[in-house]
Amino acid sequence: MEKEQINLEFSFKSSPKILYNRLSSPSGLAEWFADDVNFENQYKTYIFIWDGYETRAEVLGKKEFSYIRFRWEEDEGEDYYFEFRINIDDLTGDVALVITDFAEPDEKEDAIQLWETQIEQLKLVLGS
Repeated sequence: MEKEQINLEFSFKSSPKILYNRLSSPSGLAEWFADDVNFENQYKTYIFIWDGYETRAEVLGKKEFSYIRFRWEEDEGEDYYFEFRINIDDLTGDVALVITDFAEPDEKEDAIQLWETQIEQLKLVLGS
């Protein structure tokens, strides 16, 4: 079954540097995204742990304070990924986090709800 793209945007009251650290470092991700996060292959593969279960994601690309893109090891090809992108409004300086992900059509609403819950946790961690 073909996965569908999900794009979500969330406003943050945080500096891009602090936000990027929570999106790209194992310790930052472990504060809100997973129970624990480790890495191997010199940051090319992240190991996410939830309830004792490990799953790996490869870093497909990143730019400091701007974005990081991952692909779950079980997803074939580069068509499917999840990405955290930080956008800064040129006029207001407002910071937004844009998440891109992919989900099966019948799991799309659940995926959106999960992201919304995770982002609420991230906002609590940041005090945003």
